[in-house]
Amino acid sequence: MAPKKVLLLCGDYMEDYEAMVPFQALRAYGVSVDAACPGKKAGDSCRTAVHQGIGHQTYAESRGHNFALNASFDEVNINEYDGLVIPGGRAPEYLAMDEKVLDLVRKFSDAKKPIASVCHGQLILAAAGVVQNRKCTAYPAVKPVLVAAGAKWEEADTMDKCTVDGNLVTAVAYDAHPKFISLFVKALGGSVTGSNKRILFLCGDYMEDYEVMVPFQSLQALGCHVDAICPDKGAGEKCPTAIHDFEGDQTYSEKPGHEFALTASFDNVDASSYDALVIPGGRAPEYLALNDKVISLVKGFMEKAKPVASICHGQQILSAAGVLQGRKCTAYPAVKLNVVLGGATWLEPNPIDRCFTDGNLVTGAAWPGHPEFISQLMALLGIKVSF
Repeated sequence: MAPKKVLLLCGDYMEDYEAMVPFQALRAYGVSVDAACPGKKAGDSCRTAVHQGIGHQTYAESRGHNFALNASFDEVNINEYDGLVIPGGRAPEYLAMDEKVLDLVRKFSDAKKPIASVCHGQLILAAAGVVQNRKCTAYPAVKPVLVAAGAKWEEADTMDKCTVDGNLVTAVAYDAHPKFISLFVKALGGSVTGSNKRILFLCGDYMEDYEVMVPFQSLQALGCHVDAICPDKGAGEKCPTAIHDFEGDQTYSEKPGHEFALTASFDNVDASSYDALVIPGGRAPEYLALNDKVISLVKGFMEKAKPVASICHGQQILSAAGVLQGRKCTAYPAVKLNVVLGGATWLEPNPIDRCFTDGNLVTGAAWPGHPEFISQLMALLGIKVSF
């Protein structure tokens, strides 16, 4: 069967995770994804927003990554696509006023093609008139609009709630991504095999925002059990993340990201019970590489030849652990010194989304490479998505 192809409907200040996680997860599974925004063309970017609750009456907003589009909205032909994904954030407020957007959504709905919408994205569904008598959930503040549009509102008892009604998949917020993406894959005719795997993420304060959440939720969406740990922290505690992006300076910029919730205690975790280890990049690896317990953990996975996937600055930890001797490895270019001094053969990440597998080791240079990074780890774990 020909590969599936879906459209991601983008706009300025869409929520950062709600755009990138499904975009890269679906591509890792072998789905072709076009990201388009009204008034913009392939190669342009959309600014994104980081939305999260930090104890106030509503969520806070800060600047996210710049999201690169790979399709031109005016050239979109619905007949080329098998499904539609609508992120939330603030973009839906103005996209819901755009007749070209509403016409596009109606065409997907009339053709009974899968539509997956999250958070505030359902404002667009309501404006398009496609939720009449349909079960639907969303971020709680969207309830009045959906009810007025004739939807059968399903209360968001938790932020990870999803609802399915025919070809329509709706979710409350990015917490729901694992189920949201899984349900969309199923709606596209996909099935997953080999997903009974346990995967451990090695986290730290100011790890890169995308580099922890995208693979974390992508693997959860496949049905894997995924845990995240950080030295000196326990389950339920959080790590602040950093948004690293290129914005015209000689090196990447850094902005505050989301706060990432850990799922297990570092001191109590039984590393032997996991099938693979993932190491995000960002600034966390600088200090994690100095932690003897971290080094011991990494050595244990490598000595047992279990899959280890490390991206960007994560290879600073691999080098400090002395596990790169004789291996082929890439990383963020500034980490080349660590890799070479660690005894590895340097593999140039050209382009920056290149990833490589050497035995049990998967390495990538930066978050644009997540689709390859995740798919290569899936291959080592024997996980397959078929359509």
